[in-house]
Amino acid sequence: MRTVHERLREALRLTRAALDEGTDAEPATRDLLLFCHGFCTALDGHHQAEDRHLFPAIAEQYPHLRDTLRYLTQDHSMIAHLISGLNESVARAASPDELNRHLEGIAAIMESHFRYEERQLLQVLETLALEASVEEALGPL
Repeated sequence: MRTVHERLREALRLTRAALDEGTDAEPATRDLLLFCHGFCTALDGHHQAEDRHLFPAIAEQYPHLRDTLRYLTQDHSMIAHLISGLNESVARAASPDELNRHLEGIAAIMESHFRYEERQLLQVLETLALEASVEEALGPL
């Protein structure tokens, strides 16, 4: 899980770097579009995989964590909503300031979510009997 989170943090860093390279005249460069699409797809894919495979397995084997999993799933929904807003802004070539605000919001929620998830689940993952592959459970990262 930590490795996946680090890759997503790096994808966010690359997306921000691509945004920093834009100008007011041409904010949505090809690099920004590429990095944004890749980051958004990877983050959303990671959360969908957790919701489909990882969290149900944890809930079954560790029922006392169901409230934690419900909270994490709510985070996933909130992050998906923020990603949708970013994608819409990129598609209409919004200003760098607007795009940066979207990325800042995603970054703040994402980091808080990752830290909480790691504190709550890393130890559980060491003993979890998981039928799904790592890629199915954490997304194709």
